[in-house]
Amino acid sequence: MNQPTSSDVSTDNEPVLIREDTDGIATLTLNRGNKFNALSTTLMSAIQAELDDIAGDPATRVVIIAGRGKAFCAGHDLGEMRADPGPDAMQALFSQCSTMMTTLTRIPQPVIARVHGMATAAGCQLVAQCDMAVAVEDATFATSGVNVGLFCSTPMVAVTRNLPRKQAMEMLLTGEFIDAETALQYGLINRVVGADALDEAITEFAHKIKSKSPIAIARGKQLFYAQLEEGLEAAYQRATGVITENMQDTDARAGIDAFIDKRPMPEWSGE
Repeated sequence: MNQPTSSDVSTDNEPVLIREDTDGIATLTLNRGNKFNALSTTLMSAIQAELDDIAGDPATRVVIIAGRGKAFCAGHDLGEMRADPGPDAMQALFSQCSTMMTTLTRIPQPVIARVHGMATAAGCQLVAQCDMAVAVEDATFATSGVNVGLFCSTPMVAVTRNLPRKQAMEMLLTGEFIDAETALQYGLINRVVGADALDEAITEFAHKIKSKSPIAIARGKQLFYAQLEEGLEAAYQRATGVITENMQDTDARAGIDAFIDKRPMPEWSGE
């Protein structure tokens, strides 16, 4: 990541977002620990800029979203919202957040949430919007806006695409916290691990994904979300087109040949 500019530093002169790249894995760490990593407009702009950069970078194969401090993300910065609660400001704020969230889905690289502490409101939305999520045993989750009179409308979009209806409505209507095991049962996260095993579990997922053809992963991720919004026949039609295109890829042909010939999988070309 480039040196932070005045637009992407917090009040204590620390960057609001830290990017670290290791062996094709980009880790974006929310760095507003003193604010429980609340999603300020500045932080969302920094995340958006990095995601836009990552989307066009074939060297980056997997993205990890993490948080520093005691929490993963406590949602939107309510102080910032109350400073200018007018309709124009709120429309701009939530449009910015929605664009950032959908970008997580649209980029070709899989995105894994590394969850510790609490993930509330838009923080819970962030977990739900990532392609995968791993949480520590004592992590907690809530769509808690209703507790302060603000229904979690935009977090609901991501949450209801992960959870069964009754469980989603319970979270949205009560604002109560659920623990990591419950989040796992509901389908909000993939794994629950001890704190000392969190990084190992995340790295294991990332390297499993990295071992696959990048073009197959990119095609598959795009198809996954597109077909979810379609009817059965349309979904099959779209999937038929994608797998036909995939079969024309160099990686697919080389991989199938290696399987047939009982040879190790080739080095993927990404083509």
